[in-house]
Amino acid sequence: MVVKLVFVGKTVEKYLKEGIALYSDRIGHYCKFSILEIPELKNAKSLSREQIKEKEGEMILKAIAPSDRLILLDERGKSYSSIEWAAELEQKLAQNSKATVFVIGGSYGFSQNVYDRADQLLSLSKMTFSHQLVRVIFLEQLYRAFTIIKGEPYHHE
Repeated sequence: MVVKLVFVGKTVEKYLKEGIALYSDRIGHYCKFSILEIPELKNAKSLSREQIKEKEGEMILKAIAPSDRLILLDERGKSYSSIEWAAELEQKLAQNSKATVFVIGGSYGFSQNVYDRADQLLSLSKMTFSHQLVRVIFLEQLYRAFTIIKGEPYHHE
């Protein structure tokens, strides 16, 4: 099973980089896992929000294979408890052998083209988090889901 995380822009803060590294390493014990960082746009200050979303969207779509299952982390997506998320993830990963790609957009979200390509929208909360912080939050939840699937003692109910 192949799982990828794609996000826009560099992770700036050291503590976030450490969290990403920690959970990425842990997730790698359960599946083939990789992260792709899409570079921030140059001269973005001269562009409108819609232009930024369009250009970032083009780069996101280039990083996704036609056979990939694309799940966007989006505030309008479906929310799950950790147990529900683990069950959903287990079902999705068992359905077929294509890669499951999760995408965290930039500051302004996704272009319509990216939404149109998405197979699912996933919300981590009704609250809004910085697009950098959500990287660590999502990775922790992905790791938690794998430990639940495997019956390991990380999650307490």
